[in-house]
Amino acid sequence: MSKRRDVQSVILATMVGLALLPVWGCANRQQAVALYVDAVELRELNNNDKAIDKLNQATKVDGRFSLAQSLLGEIYEQKQEYKKSAAAYGAATRLNPWSFRDYFSLGRVYQTMKEFTLAVKAYRRACELKPSNFEANLKTAQCLYEVNDYSQAIVYGKRAEKIDANAEELHQLLGNIYDSQKDYEQAVRSYKRALEMDSSNPGVMMSLAVAYLRTKRVEPAKELFTAVTQIQPANSSAYQYIGYCYLQLNDVNQAIDNYRQAIKINSYDWEAYRGLGVAYMTKANAENDAELKAQAVELWRQSLSVKPDQPRRDRLIKLIEKYSK
Repeated sequence: MSKRRDVQSVILATMVGLALLPVWGCANRQQAVALYVDAVELRELNNNDKAIDKLNQATKVDGRFSLAQSLLGEIYEQKQEYKKSAAAYGAATRLNPWSFRDYFSLGRVYQTMKEFTLAVKAYRRACELKPSNFEANLKTAQCLYEVNDYSQAIVYGKRAEKIDANAEELHQLLGNIYDSQKDYEQAVRSYKRALEMDSSNPGVMMSLAVAYLRTKRVEPAKELFTAVTQIQPANSSAYQYIGYCYLQLNDVNQAIDNYRQAIKINSYDWEAYRGLGVAYMTKANAENDAELKAQAVELWRQSLSVKPDQPRRDRLIKLIEKYSK
């Protein structure tokens, strides 16, 4: 039997066996299936444009042919034409509201488009259809986090954890959610769990170190930031945070060295300019050094020049005015 007949037989058997849709005209359905099979073969030959044409013909012949809409969604997604992909997957879900695959795919496309509210709606339906699916619960939690619905994000995150407690990505997400809720102790526990699974992940190391700072654990934070610089020598943020840690530990010279390194790597790091200014001013006050004081003021001005709308801008302006006199 030819490959074409194999594919056609599988499709026909699936449709008859599952009785997905009512057949309003056998001739129409057979024609639509034939066009769908052509599209499958064209896609295998990487001829997506012709496959799309065949699928559009199939949907015109049989307006309730959900498989054609689903395949259209896949092809448009592959072509990164996400609006068309979402429209096709959406049509597939309306035609077959019991299709986990189509709802999950629709959520994925909306998530890619950063349409997180719509993604949540699609993923939630996927979770209803398959409550034990880890990816569906994880991605629902991710999108709920993006729309700042942290309490519901935790609900789906915990459901995902019950399904697979050993997923690093999940524990990193839970850490982010707890951090956003200002539950820093829980955030630390989640980031630690993620780090247990991948001890050299600089992103998780940075997140855990920041959570340590928020819980006043400066020394372990500094050690983690330092470890990040060993993995990523060009990570200016890590050096900037190390500078901050040394300031908290009253080691001004080490703070200055690390802030300078951050600026050397990234001349647009406004936080490093601001922190370096603080370090210079601290040293200037301790040594009664007018030149260092002037350098501190200039660094603060550079910080504002790089990011005029930075947090606590008014406070920095007052410091510049105070020490410029």
